[in-house]
Amino acid sequence: MAQKTSRRSRSAQIAQDGAPAADGINPRQPCPCGSGRRYKACHGSGDAENLIVARPFAGLAAETELIALREFVPSATAPLTIDREDVPSITLGSVLPAAAAALTRADGSILLGLQVQTHSGDLSRDVAAALEWALDAGPSQVLSVVGRATAGNRLQDLLFDGPLDVTVHETFGWWLDVEAEPGSEVALTLERANSAIMPTAKVAELPGAYWVDAGEKAHLRWVRPEEEATVMAALARLAAADELDLGDGSRYVGSFRAHGRLVPVWDLDRDAHPTEWNEPALAFEERLQRALASDAPLTDAERRARDGILGRQFTLR
Repeated sequence: MAQKTSRRSRSAQIAQDGAPAADGINPRQPCPCGSGRRYKACHGSGDAENLIVARPFAGLAAETELIALREFVPSATAPLTIDREDVPSITLGSVLPAAAAALTRADGSILLGLQVQTHSGDLSRDVAAALEWALDAGPSQVLSVVGRATAGNRLQDLLFDGPLDVTVHETFGWWLDVEAEPGSEVALTLERANSAIMPTAKVAELPGAYWVDAGEKAHLRWVRPEEEATVMAALARLAAADELDLGDGSRYVGSFRAHGRLVPVWDLDRDAHPTEWNEPALAFEERLQRALASDAPLTDAERRARDGILGRQFTLR
């Protein structure tokens, strides 16, 4: 994992040009959670525990990968490095046994889960709370759920910021630090979990881009880092130029929103190997970057294409 020694602290994100609240945060300044609301109308209000942070991982270089692991990658891991000395190895996983928030192994190493049983409105704070629990928990402990905390560190406050080195797995064997005894309850649980995994692969090592075999069809799901309106305009330019697909055997089908980012989706030829989409995806990224760089007003054809693309948004289930 690439490391960057500058850490994003909450206090660095808040202008201090007014009277602070009791916790030192100016109530008229933007809330440090990233919601875009003023602090007094967000986490400084009485109903803070019910608020939803639209972009929980905003500001992190790994935002798109975190969204992908949270929403649709079945089995994957990535090492984490935090701003604290003498800590055991920390591994972020897509999902842990029983969808636990965290667990510690016998050697003290830590596993964190993104796909959890219950969560608050701020996934970043949830993961940070699970990590802080694990650092103090001792070996062989499990944290099933995280409470609905409205204060405390967020992931942005703890990590050395940088891209995630994600490894996609065919099974959940990484759950275990020793091989499960055949026929044991642990082995049977692992077998059941493995049977539910949809084959998945990273595409061209592009952040947030994953091929998945969903059974009847294969898809490319690609979490984009840009603002939604900007992506939509660029996609419209490509659609009007008939450059929206990824080549033969592909079809753009729509997009969905996940944690404040847009996720375009393509149907793909299921018979093609995942690696066969690496070059088409890289070529599409070049076309998209050129479209993103254009500041010309959309033409009539591009506006019609944008309207059609907007009509193809859906909800991931």
